[in-house]
Amino acid sequence: MKDRIEILASGFGGQGVVRLGQIVGVAAVNQGLRVTMLKSHGTEQRGGYVRTQLVLSSDEIDSPLVESPDYFVAMSSAAYRQFGPMVTEGMILYDPDMVEIDDGKQVKQVAVPARKTAVQELGREIYSNTVMLGALTGATAGLMEKENMLATMLKIIPKFKEENKKAFELGYAMTSGSD
Repeated sequence: MKDRIEILASGFGGQGVVRLGQIVGVAAVNQGLRVTMLKSHGTEQRGGYVRTQLVLSSDEIDSPLVESPDYFVAMSSAAYRQFGPMVTEGMILYDPDMVEIDDGKQVKQVAVPARKTAVQELGREIYSNTVMLGALTGATAGLMEKENMLATMLKIIPKFKEENKKAFELGYAMTSGSD
């Protein structure tokens, strides 16, 4: 593992961006890593801008700010336009139904049809962030332990366990081995 792993997720309110960050952070702590998490959002409860930044390390973390994301989860075009330029060597995971990407960008960009999958496979858009969480876990190529992430998610989201587990597994299958 690198000394410092930076993860940025952004979209709009109601997409579960902060919950995704919370789950990743707790799972990383459960793996013995040090974690910082910052979140920011507009004043609106739903529909406004939302971002969560995580720094994971086995050593002390000198700054909680994400400056060059190793992984960027883009859940809206506005988020992609604003934060995509920060990704110079990492990977961008994006929902193709929600994000219009720059095909000329020289980093790995992985389409994760989270919303479409959630609606088609589980009947509700609300599982989109869980699909994306599974995809992020798979994309980290072992950095985040799958069973730990799944157990952490099921503990933090105590309702609809079977649906969330299925959403996670569908997302994980989309990216495992893609790094």
